[in-house]
Amino acid sequence: MDWKSTEQASMERHAPNHSSSSSIPATENTVWADASPLLDTVCKELRDGELIHGDNFNLYAAMSALEIMDPKMDSGIINKYASVDEAIEDGLAPVPISIDKTVDVQCIIDIIDHLLACEATWHKGHSLAQTVFSCAYLVRPERTLSHALLDSYCKVIRATCKAVTTIVSDARTHEEEDLFTMSYGLPLNVEGDEKCLSLLNAVEENISRQLRACKAPLSKRKPLEDIEPLQTNFDLEEGYCKALLCRLRFRKHFCHVLSCMRRPQGRGLELARKHIASCISELGSILNSAEFLMFNAYGTCEDGTEDRTTASGRQAIGFDANLNSRISAPTPPRSIKILSWKKAIKYFENLLHHLDIICSYPLDPSLDALLRFVAQFQKAQPDLVARVHLQLLLVQDGKLYGRYPVLAVIIRAARLTEVIMRHDILKNEYFVQLGQIVINMLKILCTNAAWQRRKLGKILQDWRAIYSQLELAFRKESGEGSSISNGENASAGILKHILIWVEEQTYWIAHRFLVLGFELELYSPSEYCMVYWYLSVVLIRLAEKKHLKMTVSDGSAKQKGKKRKDSPKDLAREARIPPAISFLQCQICLAEGLALVHVPFS
Repeated sequence: MDWKSTEQASMERHAPNHSSSSSIPATENTVWADASPLLDTVCKELRDGELIHGDNFNLYAAMSALEIMDPKMDSGIINKYASVDEAIEDGLAPVPISIDKTVDVQCIIDIIDHLLACEATWHKGHSLAQTVFSCAYLVRPERTLSHALLDSYCKVIRATCKAVTTIVSDARTHEEEDLFTMSYGLPLNVEGDEKCLSLLNAVEENISRQLRACKAPLSKRKPLEDIEPLQTNFDLEEGYCKALLCRLRFRKHFCHVLSCMRRPQGRGLELARKHIASCISELGSILNSAEFLMFNAYGTCEDGTEDRTTASGRQAIGFDANLNSRISAPTPPRSIKILSWKKAIKYFENLLHHLDIICSYPLDPSLDALLRFVAQFQKAQPDLVARVHLQLLLVQDGKLYGRYPVLAVIIRAARLTEVIMRHDILKNEYFVQLGQIVINMLKILCTNAAWQRRKLGKILQDWRAIYSQLELAFRKESGEGSSISNGENASAGILKHILIWVEEQTYWIAHRFLVLGFELELYSPSEYCMVYWYLSVVLIRLAEKKHLKMTVSDGSAKQKGKKRKDSPKDLAREARIPPAISFLQCQICLAEGLALVHVPFS
């Protein structure tokens, strides 16, 4: 029996038979049979991982078959429109939307709300063609030219999508979500979209004037009669003006956030924080407008369904989930579930909060402080767009924040003086490689937890390889048979500090690798004892290398100061354990204790 989707299997038709691995020839009597009853029976009996085995259907055929109902593999046959033009001819995207102005403004707010839900769904990893560009008004820009409000908003949406796509592509982390940056030939670059903000400002100003006219006393309304109202019911005018203004202002400020955060060397972060605060404020106003919009739509303020994609609860005009399935060949064919309006609002609130955390970071050149910040930031599980902005902030033009050369950051992290930067040994190839490894590590730390763990497991090999190269160079500089603690000349002294630091970073990466396994729930309870034991060993080594780095650095400082004997204050200072080491010791004790707790008893 040949297998197809349930929808196609119900249609009997003549077709060649390609499912057999033995290439059974098709004949005129080959027909498609309805497999629905068999599928229902099989689904009740098969467990996860099991396959149906037939005489002419082996494992190879199973791997090559369609996965039924998978939106990326099973094409289905439900397509209401064969093309966008056919959809428009059928009245999918009318302009004007309605002759009644009140209905027209209601529909525009619904379109704006549904686009916000589509945009959040796209950010979550679904394709652009099935989310934002399921709107016919976006796919056919010329249709909105006669409608200033709708046209300006469509332009700014396209510009926003283009900006986000560019940011993700530049960061080269979009392989996490292979659909995110694919544009499928959709109109992302429309002539005139570069002026979207000026057009949106003009529309916003007109609506603001109308809102002021609504609030003005009767004696002062006459001079403002030249302002065209949004709709015909004066009692509803103020509510509709407020509902539109908060949506337009949110979009405007969000565009400014994306623009400011792309400024080189973090120069736009302070201004971006102001726009982020404005965005969050406008999102609150958008939520508050839902009561007004629902009451005018249904005469009630009760939230009837959690899946609604608009504040009013009405279905937005101009959208079709399968609008681009025929014109965009690589597009996954089945429609997807769009996030609800409330979930979309929540998504953007979280995104803005994460962007605000990034903008508030003081751009500390200390690599230790940066690693702690990134690890702490990742605990909030930020989505792709926020993590991309963090990566592009950290690494610009091969420099940290676009300001500090990576080698200078390494020298600082190894507790060497910046005078060392002029030393000839830093021109060697292995130092260039070390700088590139640090850049790669920073990029990896900005990926999602699963991707990050896989990459960290691989980059550990690079750190060990560069350590071997540096160790050979150190032994060559300090003489055969010398140890790391017996460097004599300046070159050997530099290599000694760098070697200790490289080992410290290697153990930090190993610690991060193990901890991510807990976050991803990769360990079974029977493995906890072993994992905690490994964790304690890694922490012990990390503490040793961190303490050795501090000791060697303090020893070098004393030699430069040419002190004859230590003062009592210096001795007391050395007797105290540094806070970083104390914290690692606490973690070691905790890991050892947890390892004992999970020791299996026979």
